[in-house]
Amino acid sequence: MDVHLVDGTYELFRAFYGAPSSRNDAGEEVAATRTFARSMLSLLTKEGGTHVAVAFDHVIESFRNDLFAGYKTGAGIDPDLWAQFPLVEEVTEALGLVSWPMVEFEADDALATFAARAAGDERVERVWICSPDKDLAQCVQGDRVVGRDRRRERTLDEAGVEEKFGVAPASIPDWLALVGDDADGIPGLRGWGAKSAATVLAAYGDLDRIPEEVEAWSVRPRGAAKLAATLNEQREAARLYRTLATLRRDVPLAESVDELGWTGAVRGRLEPLAERLGAASLLERVPLWRDDRS
Repeated sequence: MDVHLVDGTYELFRAFYGAPSSRNDAGEEVAATRTFARSMLSLLTKEGGTHVAVAFDHVIESFRNDLFAGYKTGAGIDPDLWAQFPLVEEVTEALGLVSWPMVEFEADDALATFAARAAGDERVERVWICSPDKDLAQCVQGDRVVGRDRRRERTLDEAGVEEKFGVAPASIPDWLALVGDDADGIPGLRGWGAKSAATVLAAYGDLDRIPEEVEAWSVRPRGAAKLAATLNEQREAARLYRTLATLRRDVPLAESVDELGWTGAVRGRLEPLAERLGAASLLERVPLWRDDRS
């Protein structure tokens, strides 16, 4: 079997900024949720999804905000997008899909946790992490656990991670610590760019193994002396940024691989939601229904 783990927050954002606005009779903006529902049905009917779970940032803030004041928050999110967060979770459950709404942790932590769990199940042939987010590249294992950009129809295996970032999956948190990640509010270190970070980390694996003295470096990226000085001055900050970029694999998810198996949508829940979304055609796309009580 294959397991598909979907970054629901990313899917919702992508739908919101990619679909024309549409309000229902109550004045609610619903276009992104409607687009999301169609996308999930496509995953089930056209992309081979049989065992699926969707993770959401139920709130944007997480334990990482307690570690670093500059970490991403919900500030600035469009109210019409924010209002659809609970609605899209309802739709996910009505479609009969496992939903993980994260509060203390982030959606990516849930994906990382279950990717590791599924990879340990010998019955699983491949784990698809459905998101293009850079930090999820750390979860890739050979061609068994892969990243999947569904919009661009691109798959990222371990060789692809090394080609794209210049480092192995295990070094992605260190790479992000040095380079930074604007999406998550991680500033990185001054002067360190993608190429210099890849060059140095390809040689040393993680930032703790990078020698303090530049003369001891086995590689010499452009501006090596300044890079070394910056790292020495901000090594503790870099370690903090690495912690922020490292996905947790201990999220307490109750489901087993078998429980991700899709057994159909729940008609009694999806029908009123389809009416609320102004999308009766969604019901025609559902290939399988299950008992409302199951």
